[in-house]
Amino acid sequence: MKVTRSQELFERASKLMPGGVNSPVRAFRSVGRTPFFVEKAKGAYLYDADGNRYLDYVCSWGPGILGHAYPSVIEAVQKACENGLTFGAPTEKEVLLAELVQKCVPSMEMMRLVNSGTEAVMSAVRVARGFTGREKIIKFIGCYHGHSDGLLVKAGSGLMTGSIPDSAGVPAGYAAATLLADYNDRESVRRLMEENSGEVACIVVEPVAANMGVVPPEDGFLEFLRDIADENGSLLIFDEVITGFRLGLDGAQGYYGVRPDLSTFGKIVGGGMPLAAYGGRRDVMSCIAPCGSVYQAGTLSGNPIAVTAGIETLKILMAHPEIYNEIDRAAARLEKAYRDIGLMVNRVGSLLSPFFTEEKVWDYKSVLTADTAAFAEYFSWMLEHGIYVAPSQFEAMFVSAAHTEGMIEQTCECVREYGEKLKRRCE
Repeated sequence: MKVTRSQELFERASKLMPGGVNSPVRAFRSVGRTPFFVEKAKGAYLYDADGNRYLDYVCSWGPGILGHAYPSVIEAVQKACENGLTFGAPTEKEVLLAELVQKCVPSMEMMRLVNSGTEAVMSAVRVARGFTGREKIIKFIGCYHGHSDGLLVKAGSGLMTGSIPDSAGVPAGYAAATLLADYNDRESVRRLMEENSGEVACIVVEPVAANMGVVPPEDGFLEFLRDIADENGSLLIFDEVITGFRLGLDGAQGYYGVRPDLSTFGKIVGGGMPLAAYGGRRDVMSCIAPCGSVYQAGTLSGNPIAVTAGIETLKILMAHPEIYNEIDRAAARLEKAYRDIGLMVNRVGSLLSPFFTEEKVWDYKSVLTADTAAFAEYFSWMLEHGIYVAPSQFEAMFVSAAHTEGMIEQTCECVREYGEKLKRRCE
């Protein structure tokens, strides 16, 4: 059997990087394969080191809402690079991006730009603790908020994919201050609040859980979190690293009509480059240094190149809000195709996950009923037919504006063919 260029690169990478990758889910281990290495991307397609083309539904895990290498974004970034890559000093573009974010998301009265979603959520939690003078936080089992120590407890995403319940190297004291509730279970939150009265700084939640597969909030759940946080003097943090600017210009908080105290954004806010933001109430954010006693800093925070990509991307989305209706309709067509072959599907806007289970998926426990071996077989089928979905049952599919009607129909047909294959096997 001929060794491919991707295999050669993976062998080299495995000698230098743990698992041969820089982010665990890229390793393809859960689906029994080795990863392909990307050479380039354009529109809705990825091209690997061997020249294979894949229709991409990962979209760099969300930020590719316009598609890869969108011409005006690339042009703006190239022009910005001519003026220098980083300064470690303020630029007007930082202000421009913040103004755009605030215009789209009114709850972002003040904000800070950082480099990743992990950094954004870590910083928001620190602010909540500093503002309230409390140490404990409530997070939800299966929700992933980055790999900072205090939040890497019963997280979703790569930990679930690799069957790792928690991470080694996290001090017990950090984990002890993180209280675990069940997503979509009001009573579990109420019980933790009662048992830790006056000690909870914040509730941090993915308003749409998207790191254990897509799991939408039950009716009234987010409103309940808003109310119970207020009743107990705690802050409510929405982790919108995935949902922000994808469900709409005002994210999940606009989609569901619930206003958090603090929000975190990543992915699209940087147009696909390393950039994130956190912010919210002016009185809360005013406790950050140099105005207050909560310290957070970063030399590359607000990097001018990443900020440029973010500005251009948000401007396009603001000028063409019809994009959201188009990608929602495309995702609905995919949802129907998966349902037609008997899969359980959760979808919110352009985010969706087909689950290999017959149960309704509404929380962490029901997510775990999914057949990961069946998913791995399906993943290989799709990849071998030129369609790239996330290499994990516990991740989302993302639809972009670059996915044409023809591409969506091609994908639906591939799903239908897979369904026929399953039917023949059962017969």
